[in-house]
Amino acid sequence: MASPYDAIAELYDPWSRSVVEDVGFYVEEARAAGGTVVELGVGTGRIAIPVASEGVPVIGVDSSEGMLAVCRRRAELAGVAHLLDLRLGDLREPPVSERVRLVTCPFRSFLHLDTDAERLRALRAARELLVPGGRLAFDVFAPSRGDIEETHGRWLEREPGIWERADWDEVSRTLTLSVRDDHGGSTMSLAWLAPEDWRRLLAEAGFELEALYGWFDRRPYRGGEDTVWIARRS
Repeated sequence: MASPYDAIAELYDPWSRSVVEDVGFYVEEARAAGGTVVELGVGTGRIAIPVASEGVPVIGVDSSEGMLAVCRRRAELAGVAHLLDLRLGDLREPPVSERVRLVTCPFRSFLHLDTDAERLRALRAARELLVPGGRLAFDVFAPSRGDIEETHGRWLEREPGIWERADWDEVSRTLTLSVRDDHGGSTMSLAWLAPEDWRRLLAEAGFELEALYGWFDRRPYRGGEDTVWIARRS
């Protein structure tokens, strides 16, 4: 099946150009792991290319052929294509037989999973990619009332010439996110959970929580929209 990201593969980097706060965090985790890293939801390589630039090999999985094509092109331009092994696949069943010390799922990619059954399947699949004691690092969010009120149902110019619309459903805890420019666009669905739900799912999937941060500077989580998780394979 085509990914909704295929239609915006060339638009994705200009749309997300201001999102840089997480790059250093994932690069640090990759360096500390020592060895190949698996990145789920690798997209255009926003994280993977800086990681590879540190000499760390990356197996990148994504469900969008268009995004992977952009990633390959960017990796070649950055001179790190030899360190990226890009594979078309799904978060719930990544096409990876290798076992590694670190699996990452940056930029809220787990929110593309709609149900607890899908989330558990993805978390258990990530666990199977890890050696004993290996770690999973990911980030997610749950919107604040203020964020919903400020953005719901409105087209907002995220970057010059690039528009974004968020339609929130607080009952189902889902976000319908639309992105467009003058040449086209796409719409995707995301589903959020409270931190206690992610904590429960990680335990059910066979992980021990190592750290829960409130931001990528590793400040402890004390409430708020964003959560950054590090969990160890039990």
